[in-house]
Amino acid sequence: MEHKRYQITQWCHNFIKDYVQEGDICVDATVGGGNDTKFLCELVGETGTVIGFDIQKEAIKKAEEKLKSHHFLKRTKLILDGHEHIANYVSPNSVSCIVFNLGYFPGGDHKITTQLATTIQAVSNGLDCLKVGGIMSLCIYSGGDSGFEEKEGLLPFLQQLDSKKYIVIMSQYYNRPNNPPIPVFIIKIK
Repeated sequence: MEHKRYQITQWCHNFIKDYVQEGDICVDATVGGGNDTKFLCELVGETGTVIGFDIQKEAIKKAEEKLKSHHFLKRTKLILDGHEHIANYVSPNSVSCIVFNLGYFPGGDHKITTQLATTIQAVSNGLDCLKVGGIMSLCIYSGGDSGFEEKEGLLPFLQQLDSKKYIVIMSQYYNRPNNPPIPVFIIKIK
């Protein structure tokens, strides 16, 4: 039996793959190195579209290189803008999956991190863009360079989402030390 490494992004990928079909529209709200963007491109196939957001030119460039090497550039639109502006680029009720990998760009400047105010705005706007039956995945990092402000503000916001419209599932690495990341999934049901 093969041993699997259960990194948060891999675990989230296993959960969200059942929500995306070929031809769908998906959003990577925090492109970073392009790993989530690449994964979403695989799911949407040749007829789908993945829209990716990042505020760092370095992240967009690195993602473009990765996507080009896998022949995924035709199905991708990378946008140098904050994820809080998702509604400027994506129609309401049109997206199957939105992925957030919060914190900082690995290998980039650790002083540039996602921020509570813009993340809450991005999640709120993203929920409007999700279609019924769509899913939003959030990998919430805290401690170290990222601090705790984003996590401590975001979790109460998510808890207050209308339970008639959304199912919010929060999980955790219960036996891992040092403030492990928290995976959260939001499924739009109405």
